[in-house]
Amino acid sequence: MKHFLFFLGLAILFALPKQATGQWDTLRIVFAGDIMGHSPQIKSAEVVPDKQYDYSPCFRYVRPILEKADLAIGNLELTLPGKPPYTGYPMFRSPNAIAVALKEAGFDILATANNHSNDSRGTGLTATVQTLRNMGFIQTGTFKTQSERNAFYPLMIYKDGFKIALLNYTYGTNGVPTDAPTIVNLIDKAQIQKDLAEAVARKPDFIITFMHWGLEYQLQENAEQRDLAQFVLSNGSDMVIGSHPHVVQPIKWETVTTTDGKEKKGLVVYSLGNYISNQQKPGTDGGIMFQFDIVKNKGVSKATLGKYGFMPVYRYVHKNASGQSTFYTLPVAMLEKSPDLFPNIAAASRTAMKSYAEGVRKRLADCPEWK
Repeated sequence: MKHFLFFLGLAILFALPKQATGQWDTLRIVFAGDIMGHSPQIKSAEVVPDKQYDYSPCFRYVRPILEKADLAIGNLELTLPGKPPYTGYPMFRSPNAIAVALKEAGFDILATANNHSNDSRGTGLTATVQTLRNMGFIQTGTFKTQSERNAFYPLMIYKDGFKIALLNYTYGTNGVPTDAPTIVNLIDKAQIQKDLAEAVARKPDFIITFMHWGLEYQLQENAEQRDLAQFVLSNGSDMVIGSHPHVVQPIKWETVTTTDGKEKKGLVVYSLGNYISNQQKPGTDGGIMFQFDIVKNKGVSKATLGKYGFMPVYRYVHKNASGQSTFYTLPVAMLEKSPDLFPNIAAASRTAMKSYAEGVRKRLADCPEWK
């Protein structure tokens, strides 16, 4: 379904135009939350110790959703050093096989600016960027050199007649320094304002800012997140997507005054939660995929937000008869509609999934669930 050209890291996607309905064009985008790589996940994927890994089962049940989207974007909260030792928390170093599985599942773009960007130091950051490029991903948020950032940021995506700008920043890197010449995009208002001005100048149809921010395990956004969201929107972004808290936070419309004095509303997804992980704290056993359409009238340069909504996903760890564990990201609504889709889920896990989904739906009561 998706055909891409990636040349020397130039973040541009090309595809044949799809059929539009009437005079309107539509582009469907889905965002996924924190893709983690804890030690039990690495062990569960191990086929040959330190040599061969297989993560393909993990995303089997969300693959149909990802493949139907025109663009599927995730937060890769780990590094790909390309060689052992592979480790989980606190220094995430995962085998390249997890990226292979993400590509097979339908992900197109991975954002890599987060607090674990430097977990394999400069060589690991460079290896992560290059590995993702070699696999055909578009990647942004971290860069091998300043000159690469200058050339390829803000990320401009061309897809099905749409031109999208994507920006990505993190609050920090857990105190691990960024080794020269590599670059990690940090949340700095002056730099963000400059980057957004550049994005606006390129006249995209839609601008999205992906922020790694907030406080871990907090079910509500904080004042700093709201301030940053309003700042980003007022400086040109059309939507803000958040990650890092590892739990789902509210989805809200924020009203701001733009730099040219106009009033504007923008949608903010404060935290997508976890997409896959081994975290055990309350609320960390899942997240959401946020799916939305952007639409534009033929001949009009600016797109608007069309249908949008969230889809709860649940992290399930299945143990077979021999005790081997497999991690899955499960789309809750699909399992509710077709319980036999995964008939071997333990009863306790089905109960936990139901409880998780109820909490998320209550928290996001003001936002539609994607049906």
